[in-house]
Amino acid sequence: MTMRAVLVKDGKGPIEHLHIGETPIPTLKTGEVLVKVKAFGLNRMDVIQRQGNYPLPPGASEILGVEFSGTVAKLGEGATKWKEGDEVFGLVAGGAYAEYVSAPQTHLIPKPEYLTWVEAASIPEAFLTAYQALVLVCDLKKDENVLIHAGASGVGVAANQIARFFGAKAIVTTASTEDKLSWLRTLGATHTANYKTTDFSQVVKDATNGRGVDVVVDFVGKTHWEKNVNSLALDGRMVILAALSGAVIPELNILPLLYKRLRIQGSTLRSRSVAYQTDLIARFSNDLLGHITGEKGDGAIKSYVHKVYPWTEIQTATREMEAGANSGKIMVEIV
Repeated sequence: MTMRAVLVKDGKGPIEHLHIGETPIPTLKTGEVLVKVKAFGLNRMDVIQRQGNYPLPPGASEILGVEFSGTVAKLGEGATKWKEGDEVFGLVAGGAYAEYVSAPQTHLIPKPEYLTWVEAASIPEAFLTAYQALVLVCDLKKDENVLIHAGASGVGVAANQIARFFGAKAIVTTASTEDKLSWLRTLGATHTANYKTTDFSQVVKDATNGRGVDVVVDFVGKTHWEKNVNSLALDGRMVILAALSGAVIPELNILPLLYKRLRIQGSTLRSRSVAYQTDLIARFSNDLLGHITGEKGDGAIKSYVHKVYPWTEIQTATREMEAGANSGKIMVEIV
């Protein structure tokens, strides 16, 4: 049995190598569920993988995509949590750019009726990553101050709202245009900085009366390192989720780390164990899911979708994400 999926010609290459082709339907392992996909989300890791620079977790599908929504089509041996026809959304290590995806039964979440297929599919990667970074890794507490980079990205949008939800005091966020920054202020950011034209560490000092932030969520790496360290308060914590500007810092002064007693930790989600992801999904579902609605809903936290493309326009959708033109998630529907 075969299905259609977004494939990459020669296994890697430029955007032009993305195409819809035929490939085998996933074979279910014990405890897995086959889902007929309605919608999936685009993420930066998809680009890195397509370019051949993202090592896949063991056993992961080579098909792009880690988040999706759809209906349960088949149950594997030992999969007892779901029944055929259930409406779900979820997270996988790969394979979401396809008509069917296999997922551990623990990695599926019931789709609330008030979320569309697109809204549901926009949640897993962005919100789980942001929740993991702020709550599990950095142990954000009420009235602490936060600095969030890439504020208009899917994870950034989620992180700004989660920080507000958990009672952060000053929420400083960065982006590259005034339009994005103005929009982010409506999501709960108390202070914003254009990282291309402004020293965001000075904005942090002004926002916190010179104290600095307790938590930094960084995706950028090299170009932001020194200002991130300058932005951190005593006993501050920084989580590094990516290194978009580069991973190597030529000159590194570790004294501020000592004097400020800083804790700096790298974190990923895709490479985590199934057990870790299962626990994360359960905690997230308990703490936050009931508070998330679509953009037009009345939840304390909202899913913001920048644009929805049919999967026949996957190249155009990917170009828009690579250009950084989005405020919120870029989503794709299977048609």
